[in-house]
Amino acid sequence: MPSKQKILIVDDDANIAELISLYLTKEFYEVQIVEDGEQALQVFNTFRPNLILLDLMLPGIDGYQVCRDIRSRSDVPIIMLSAKGEVFDKVLGLELGADDYMIKPFDSKELVARVKAVLRRFQPARTDSAPASKVVQYPDLIINQSNYSVVYRDKTVDMPPKELELLYFLASSPNQVFTREQLLDHIWGYEYIGDTRTVDVHIKRLREKIKDHEAWRLATVWGIGYKFEVK
Repeated sequence: MPSKQKILIVDDDANIAELISLYLTKEFYEVQIVEDGEQALQVFNTFRPNLILLDLMLPGIDGYQVCRDIRSRSDVPIIMLSAKGEVFDKVLGLELGADDYMIKPFDSKELVARVKAVLRRFQPARTDSAPASKVVQYPDLIINQSNYSVVYRDKTVDMPPKELELLYFLASSPNQVFTREQLLDHIWGYEYIGDTRTVDVHIKRLREKIKDHEAWRLATVWGIGYKFEVK
């Protein structure tokens, strides 16, 4: 029998944390709760979660710093939880490497659905038996969605699952223009509660890691969306 997937809940509101834990435990996840950022960083190394539910407003080390620290050494999926609904807060969380962002109060069933969706997207990276067929290759760039790897100019580039999936999706359809809404639908796989800036943030992060090449580039189509342009 396969081992349970582990979820680390980081929230100083005991009632919310216990409610989330109850729902996730019913879905057969192994759950651990911590109340502050310092505990989260300590437990992360020993618990080795498959996903982190991270509240932003924590005592001591806040959620933004926890996300920044963890993302510097791991691509484990992170869903941020916050009472802050401003676009700036969402964008900042995504720029720091979060995979999703939910605003409190939220529906527990929706949270479970999002946890499952994020874990489904991330699971192929951890499956040795995944077929090695989802590969696109251009000069100085190899994107392999089967083992979730990107090689750029002969060097492996670390990136979270959704960044890689966005890059793969665009590169798989060279010169085809996609709207932000289409990209949200294809990459996130459910109705995203937020706005299309999510796509812009991920494109920005990709451009920081994958620079324009003389043979190809990630191009903005003003007023519409993006495309992987092959020259």
